[in-house]
Amino acid sequence: MDAIRVENLTRQFNGFTAVDRISFTVQTGELFGLLGPNGAGKTTTINMLATLLKPTSGFAEVGGFDVARHKDAVRRSIGIVFQEPALDTRLTGKENLEFHAMMYGLPREERKKRLTEVLELVELEEKANVLVEKYSGGMKRRLEIARGLIHWPKVLFLDEPTLGLDAQTRRRIWDYIKKLNKDRGVTIILTTHYMEEADYLCDRVAIIDFGKFVALGTPSGLKDVLRGDVVSLELEGETAALLGQLKKLDWVKSIKSHDGLLSLTMEKGERRIPELITAAQKSGVSVACVHLRKPSLEDVFLHFTGRMIRKEQAGQGERLRGGMPGSGRRR
Repeated sequence: MDAIRVENLTRQFNGFTAVDRISFTVQTGELFGLLGPNGAGKTTTINMLATLLKPTSGFAEVGGFDVARHKDAVRRSIGIVFQEPALDTRLTGKENLEFHAMMYGLPREERKKRLTEVLELVELEEKANVLVEKYSGGMKRRLEIARGLIHWPKVLFLDEPTLGLDAQTRRRIWDYIKKLNKDRGVTIILTTHYMEEADYLCDRVAIIDFGKFVALGTPSGLKDVLRGDVVSLELEGETAALLGQLKKLDWVKSIKSHDGLLSLTMEKGERRIPELITAAQKSGVSVACVHLRKPSLEDVFLHFTGRMIRKEQAGQGERLRGGMPGSGRRR
């Protein structure tokens, strides 16, 4: 059974298309990821599914309810953890949860039971009566996840759930998300720009770029598209002649060139490295460094878009620091 069904969903802002006719389904109990850089349309998609934004066109159904025609029913069946913190730091953790439970109309006895359950789930029982302003970043994120679960939603939306957290805390949050999905059977759709997060957590991943899906599948299936090992060469010199020579080799499956880095996909990459270095020398190109690894979702993103997501993130960060207006950005 499908927990989410989306057909040709589109959202425009003053003629700017933030989400462009995307279609997908999420099965009940699935952990589904939207992977892409900032500005790709991930948050806009979540906001439409959560009834916070009205679609310009297309159709979406969550928990069996149309997001445009049955907003209240959708909202009762979902939980959401926003990208930006949304806790009242002047209240305790328990008070934040109780207020949220009251907003959903949970009776007093049920509220008491649910507060105990979700606090135990995220291991915050001992911090329940501490002011949230005293919480660490990871504790706040866990509390927000607990709040999103207070009414036992059918679907939980997590928008960049580990953004800004250190690596150790991020891994703990991953474990909580896995537990919710596998042990509790909660259907989860999350957005992320962390490749390793999508790879570790998601049953399926949709790679979204400029408002469109460029690939959709299991993490392992998407990586299999590249058919082999990835050998990256850091080069010094003019590469045109070398590229022409490499394109003639039948054991080179694909070639991507960007910023002096040549990424090649091939079988048995470790055996081919000496041949690559020889080819570079014959073409008058110096090889500064060689990397050999199995394909990652970063390589999949590069394969489908022609650029690396980390480069894209850095570039957008520079634009934001440079004072670009926010009205034209996809999220």
